[in-house]
Amino acid sequence: MAADHIEKKPLFHFFPGTYAFSLGTWGCNFHCKGCQNWEISCVDIPRGSQQLLPENEIELTKRYNCQGIAWTYNEPTVWFEYTLDSARLAKENNLYTVYVTNGYATPEALDTIGPWLDAWRVDVKGFTDGFYRQLAKIPQWRGILDVARRAKEKWHMHVEVVTNIIPTMNDDEEQLRNIATWIRDNLGELTPWHVTRFHPLNEFTHLSATPISTLERAYRIGKEAGLKFVYLGNVPGHEYENTVCYSCGKTVVRRIGYDTQVVGLDGSRCKFCGTELNFRT
Repeated sequence: MAADHIEKKPLFHFFPGTYAFSLGTWGCNFHCKGCQNWEISCVDIPRGSQQLLPENEIELTKRYNCQGIAWTYNEPTVWFEYTLDSARLAKENNLYTVYVTNGYATPEALDTIGPWLDAWRVDVKGFTDGFYRQLAKIPQWRGILDVARRAKEKWHMHVEVVTNIIPTMNDDEEQLRNIATWIRDNLGELTPWHVTRFHPLNEFTHLSATPISTLERAYRIGKEAGLKFVYLGNVPGHEYENTVCYSCGKTVVRRIGYDTQVVGLDGSRCKFCGTELNFRT
């Protein structure tokens, strides 16, 4: 449990500068070989658990002056019933709700919790059958895309996409361009795409960290595909952490890591020129 900046999820166009009470548990329906939270997601014998009833979760969210709740750190669908009960209570208490998810859920699961979820921060880890099999032994990954589109279209959730770029695995131009094009065509050109730096962890300690130049190439690919907002992640201080209005070119949100300054927003629009920027505030 932690009171996290919402930008840590990462969500850049969703209540910027606020805190989300963030919590996770043990396990995952993926066991990604490069998982950054493998100590809790890929364990065989969980240790050190404590019970936190949904009612107490709401109390802690308010005590720590958080504006909402995020189920994160591990895959929230593995404790689906708990998150459903919590999300209902959160909405009764005027708190926003966030799923930080690998997206590997059925449409029925999404529709069950959909009325009480505000944001769907989803991983699109790659764009080939071979990649998903190698990374997590997942054969039918395209349902992730369908459910993400359903979250936006049916439940009007705010959706942002993350791709952690792993050297030699999903850093080729074809996969990156296909991800960017899919986002544009299915979620819309204003959907944020976070291309994040991989660090060697879990079973991928033999790989190197993602070169900054690779992330910058992914940024260019996203922009060339027509995405208006592409962000670099895990590189604090990089200029591509900032939100720049694609119409007038002015910076509307400045970021250095999780330090966020909103300098040019009027609701969901650029305060300088009035362009719609797809923010929830």
